[in-house]
Amino acid sequence: MKKNNVRALVLFSGGLDSRITSLLLQEQGIETELLYFKLPFGCGCCNNLECNFNFSQLNNSKLRIIDCTKGKLFEEYMKIVISPKYGRGSAMNPCIHCRIFMLNEAKKIMKKEKFDFIATGEVLGQRPMSQYKKAMMSIDKEVRLEGKILRPLSAKLLPETIPEKNKLVARDELLAINGRARRIQLEIAKKYNIKFPTPSGGCLLCEKNYSARLTDILNHKKITPEIIETLAAFRHFRLKGKIILGRNEKENKMLEQLNKNLKYNILISPKHKPGPTALFENKEDRQITDKLIEAYSNKNLNERLNFENYRL
Repeated sequence: MKKNNVRALVLFSGGLDSRITSLLLQEQGIETELLYFKLPFGCGCCNNLECNFNFSQLNNSKLRIIDCTKGKLFEEYMKIVISPKYGRGSAMNPCIHCRIFMLNEAKKIMKKEKFDFIATGEVLGQRPMSQYKKAMMSIDKEVRLEGKILRPLSAKLLPETIPEKNKLVARDELLAINGRARRIQLEIAKKYNIKFPTPSGGCLLCEKNYSARLTDILNHKKITPEIIETLAAFRHFRLKGKIILGRNEKENKMLEQLNKNLKYNILISPKHKPGPTALFENKEDRQITDKLIEAYSNKNLNERLNFENYRL
């Protein structure tokens, strides 16, 4: 039975924590809508939209996807990546500002469509930058949602929120999870037969090698969604311009497809022996690109060492 038409907008990563969050609220008769952010560098625990949709359908929730990989939202998101107001984590990850970005978008929906509150699957102490008490309270204040963001998994360890004070949510039925261990969540998943994906990927901005490639692009040209698609794979070099080499047949085909939008110069490996397809930005790098293709077509590692200083 629904609880007097109480409606919660749940920030949904697709992972176990956000799935439990939604089900805890539904157990109290609260209608939940799942809000998934498709970010340029990944973020959710589950980037499989079909898997997330299946969960929403099986559990009587609507799934709404906010696509930030193109258009205006892409441009706004890139601004916080380039100049994060609240700093970065160990690499280029602007975790606090990223959270603020998503909550601001969620707030627009909450106000326009009259949701009672926003809920998240955050766990106190699980993330070093954004999921400790002081950071959570600062984020709530920044987005002007103090008391309106409920974190059901750690609610009993945090100040009482407005929906709890107004008896929209029963605080005694919420949890008090703290730290990175997932024992309690796994017990709940087993008890209620919650299917969830193995965590994979996550935010690429937390990876130092990826961040180095992104920094290189930001230092040389305007970032675009098409360029971002190349950063997580392939071999990358910087000479007069950017050079990208495929590592196998699958990546060679991917490069050919991506170049329809990138419009770099392209060299396809000779058919008589296996080797990489290469994209090169600057025509002055044509000869060195030929040498790179040759080096990575052979099994002689010494030839490849000649190019290590240029590799990103």
